[in-house]
Amino acid sequence: MSLIEALPIALLGALLGLDVVSFPQAMISRPIVAATLAGAFIGHPPAGLLIGVVLEMIALDTLPFGASRYPEWGSAGVVGGALFGAQPHGMPGALPACLLAALLTASISGWSMVVLRRLIAMRLEQTRDRIEEGSRNALLSLHLSGMSMDLLRGGLVTITAMMIFAPLVRAIVAIWGSDSAPSRAVVVVIAAIVAGAALWKVFHSVRHVLWFFLAGLLVWVGLLVTR
Repeated sequence: MSLIEALPIALLGALLGLDVVSFPQAMISRPIVAATLAGAFIGHPPAGLLIGVVLEMIALDTLPFGASRYPEWGSAGVVGGALFGAQPHGMPGALPACLLAALLTASISGWSMVVLRRLIAMRLEQTRDRIEEGSRNALLSLHLSGMSMDLLRGGLVTITAMMIFAPLVRAIVAIWGSDSAPSRAVVVVIAAIVAGAALWKVFHSVRHVLWFFLAGLLVWVGLLVTR
């Protein structure tokens, strides 16, 4: 993938990376959405949806509260969806390789958010006196600079990951030994175990949530049966 080809994907990663924390927090940065959009950019939305579902199951274990460190799934979902969408249909090893790239991107992008917070804290320290004096311009400048840096962060993470992982994924797929079905099955089973563990923790920490979950599941099954 050339730099020019990666630029639209980088822009999408920047926008969805911004949604994670800064703006607008509309849940479009969830992996299932981000990966599907990236797959659509490549021309294969079903491939993006497939890896998005797998990433979403893994991301269920992430609780982005306060200043805690956590993977950043918006840009990672874009990288995973774009890489998997670019692979020929049914290529053995494509899903595990693209999933690995997305998980590494999520980890690196999570670290970049920590760096961004430190930069914003430095910026806040520089304008603290003006903000305490009630300066509206200082407050707006702090907010806009923070969002701009977050937008740039998401774009840089995405384009860097695409340029690094696109040839790496091609190399892994070229030497993959097993068939496509077993490798996909292993990935789905691992993701389902992670998702099940995350749900189990929620069921035991929040009262009555299990019953709401079961009720929603029954409604969904009922809709499927009656269609």
